[in-house]
Amino acid sequence: MKILLTGSTGFLGNALKKKLNKRDLILTSRSIDKNAPFFFKKNISSKEDFSDCLKDIEVVIHTAARVHQMKDIAENPLYMVTNCLGTLNLANQSVLAGVKRFIFISSIKVNGEQSGFDIPFKHDDLRAPEGQYAISKAKAEEGLLKISDETNMEVTIIRPPLVYGPSVQANFASLLNLAKLNVPLPLGSINNKRSLIALDNLVNLIITCIDHPNAGNQIFLASDDNDVSTPELFSIMVKAYGKQPRLININTHFLKFFAGLAGKKNMIERLCGDLSVDIWHTKRTLGWAPIVSVDQGIKKCIETSLAKKK
Repeated sequence: MKILLTGSTGFLGNALKKKLNKRDLILTSRSIDKNAPFFFKKNISSKEDFSDCLKDIEVVIHTAARVHQMKDIAENPLYMVTNCLGTLNLANQSVLAGVKRFIFISSIKVNGEQSGFDIPFKHDDLRAPEGQYAISKAKAEEGLLKISDETNMEVTIIRPPLVYGPSVQANFASLLNLAKLNVPLPLGSINNKRSLIALDNLVNLIITCIDHPNAGNQIFLASDDNDVSTPELFSIMVKAYGKQPRLININTHFLKFFAGLAGKKNMIERLCGDLSVDIWHTKRTLGWAPIVSVDQGIKKCIETSLAKKK
């Protein structure tokens, strides 16, 4: 089976590339991949021609995207250009090339920014995206499902929450650094539920969807199937460094108030808020379960990071 993988030099794409059979793998990325024998430099846009890399392809795994950037302006048009119009252009060309299945890596942000404490997001919830990144992913999903309804190409949509693993960046990396230093943090009173997914688990799920007979024309939510609170997550990180966490109990109302004064309102909302997903549909439909736990996933992050520094 020949597979086209987009975003092969990215965080997720690179991990997938290492697990898939290189003899049958065609790669695309906007950055040059010198170690890939079958590589095409492509931009995900409404005008890009993918016909040369789609020849004889049976499955497309589309991981390439403009990812959410905190510094981006709220109305950045590149989200829609890349994540929606570029995705649908690739999908339409995939139909013409005879691709059988198109696997799209979306985002749990399509469901919304926060779930209820005991009301996790589900695969059949109405879309409720906030912000241009989430809206662009939601619009891409709508377009892909329309294409699948009108053609013979199956579409599989996967919505992961925060993905962590070796070389993870952004806020998760910052929290890992604080855990390494064992900095006392005022997070002890936070009582929330957050779903995460280890890179190994997401890669395994995507590979399961390549040829699983039940994966076509489905929306799957993904997680480690073990929600953790923010203080629990930080404690797991600190203990993985062989230390004992030092968490300070501060009323969350005061925490949010002072964070607002410091211009960190959005950050503290994410630390205190709930984002829980229900993956029962994913497990039942695919007979799938996560292959690593949260503890194992974080331990791998730290061990890989320490090994690189030696």
